[in-house]
Amino acid sequence: MGRALVLGGGGIAGIAWEIGLLSGLAASGVDLRDADLVVGTSAGSIVGTLLRTGSDLEELYEAQLGPVPATERAVPFDGAAFFAGVAAALAGATGQQDARARIGALALRAQTMPESERRAVIGGRIGTPEWPAQRLVLTVVDTADGEFLAVDRDTGFPLLDAVAASCAVPAVYPPITIGGRRFMDGGMRSATNADLAAGCDTVLVVAPMAGIAGSPLGPSLDDEMAALRRDGEAHLVLADGTAVQAFGTNPLDPATREPSARAGRAQAERVAEEIRAFWA
Repeated sequence: MGRALVLGGGGIAGIAWEIGLLSGLAASGVDLRDADLVVGTSAGSIVGTLLRTGSDLEELYEAQLGPVPATERAVPFDGAAFFAGVAAALAGATGQQDARARIGALALRAQTMPESERRAVIGGRIGTPEWPAQRLVLTVVDTADGEFLAVDRDTGFPLLDAVAASCAVPAVYPPITIGGRRFMDGGMRSATNADLAAGCDTVLVVAPMAGIAGSPLGPSLDDEMAALRRDGEAHLVLADGTAVQAFGTNPLDPATREPSARAGRAQAERVAEEIRAFWA
């Protein structure tokens, strides 16, 4: 059944924090790249793909501390307005899939950058890799009907498109067209979708953000962790207070990269021994 690493969503800040944390753990001798399964949602889809396609963790960390690439332009994000729009869209939802479909409709109506530009941004982060041999599962949601999909190399989606779709925050970035369907952020079901690791003996969940308890869109992180612990061992690493401060009010702002990466690296030093014992 093996070991699984679950990487949750959290915007550009979350990408940087996860890279800082994972690189710091590796520097301490705790290398999580040997996981039998990696599950990535939104920011986690970026980091999971980089892990599985052979990127050097230390180089990834150093890149987060350097100049922001020209492709990483700032995107305005008003959290209060975003959640108000989501709440309005969810009014009257009859279930989780219907709730996600309502968010999908919101995503389709929004004025955003073109899909081609968004694909270029994601390509600047991960290149144009093929699906890796080691198991990688990414999460997306169909904007038309709210269907949740766990995508892997057997699904038939190009990896770049799957990652772009998993990162398509509704009303901020464009849904991504794959096979005539338009997909949005897998975080619109769960911030981690950790339940996809069910059946694994050992599951480490790395989450920049815990999501919303009692969300009408899908399972809560607490429920996911409880279910995983019924079948095996599961351990959760959430961003600590220093990291949350680094994320600021707009985790989609590239300016959060450096402080978030440094916060992840520092947190790795504090949790390395407990993760070593758990992962072993």
